[in-house]
Amino acid sequence: MKKCIAITTVLYSLSFLLMYNSATAQMMRMPDGNVNYKCKTARQLGATEIAVNWNAPGVKGREGKIWGTDVAYYGFSVLGFGSYVQSPWRAGADESTTISFSTDVTINGVPLAAGKYGFFIALYPDSCTLIFNKNTAGWGSYFYKSDMDVLRVTTHQQKDMKESKERLDYTFSKQTNKSVELSLEWERWRIPFTVEIDLVKTTLAYIRAQMSGAAGFDPPSLESAATWCLQNNVNTDEALVWINSAVDPALGGVSSFRALSTKAGLLNKLNKKEEAAKMMQAAMDNASVTELHNYGRQLLTENKVKEAIEVFELNYKKFKGIWPTNAGLMRGYSAAGDLKKALEYGKAALAQAPNEEVKKIISNAVETLSKGKAL
Repeated sequence: MKKCIAITTVLYSLSFLLMYNSATAQMMRMPDGNVNYKCKTARQLGATEIAVNWNAPGVKGREGKIWGTDVAYYGFSVLGFGSYVQSPWRAGADESTTISFSTDVTINGVPLAAGKYGFFIALYPDSCTLIFNKNTAGWGSYFYKSDMDVLRVTTHQQKDMKESKERLDYTFSKQTNKSVELSLEWERWRIPFTVEIDLVKTTLAYIRAQMSGAAGFDPPSLESAATWCLQNNVNTDEALVWINSAVDPALGGVSSFRALSTKAGLLNKLNKKEEAAKMMQAAMDNASVTELHNYGRQLLTENKVKEAIEVFELNYKKFKGIWPTNAGLMRGYSAAGDLKKALEYGKAALAQAPNEEVKKIISNAVETLSKGKAL
């Protein structure tokens, strides 16, 4: 009797094991044999990371039979195989295509929050509706739910690519400092849309995150963060805290022209004029001949001609007339309307020109001044 029970138990165990293995085998995924290539691409846009993951089907001799067919159908369709909902095209093959953004962005001008999204496209003959959906783990669009859509936005496809693209691809192009064009390309169609960021907002958030870590103890990093804020006229109060730490001797701070002039600029933004003037003087005391020259040129672009001449004269005196101090005075006096003095310093600068390229620039300036014309 015990022997029968033991045999029954073993058979039951084997039966259960076989059922378990059968079930798990059905769920286990094997490589697809490169039928549809598994692909990923990414791009850094300012502080924003953009990433796309998709499976790339091939044209496989179906050119002219892709768009508006059961391969890439128009509008929404019931796909069957257990799916009973109207679904858009999956914008790829196999699993859902996904697109992620590490910061908030706009898609063709419409806001989209940072995150990872399932990406679908409702195709039409002359336009496309891009769909960003919360479900990132679906199998294509078989179980698409419209109530999980986060954004729908229209774009217009291009249907005349010169060469047919065999494998569906996502490409980046036309990048600027705050936008990039992302496109789906397949066969002879190209479906582009523009991703844009708030460059100042996202960069500031990126800087702040770093300042809360190890970079917040590093004087050069603190200086760079403060300088960026000054140049972009944002976050002035916090930037002053950063630059104060950067130049603090007790913290191993720096006393360079750039650091001290950044502090002076921030003080000026906060209307602390007297402190700003003293700090700028300290900065000039630590400046190289090139740094003083560039500061004078900066003042000229701000139409602060008198202040620029004072800086150029200080540079000339401090560095005993070496290059490029005469060139600075030439430009300063030209801006002030004293062309005679400008020409005098221009001729001296021409004799000092360090290379042929600079010599040509100064020569043209001297010729202009000789004709009685300001630079």
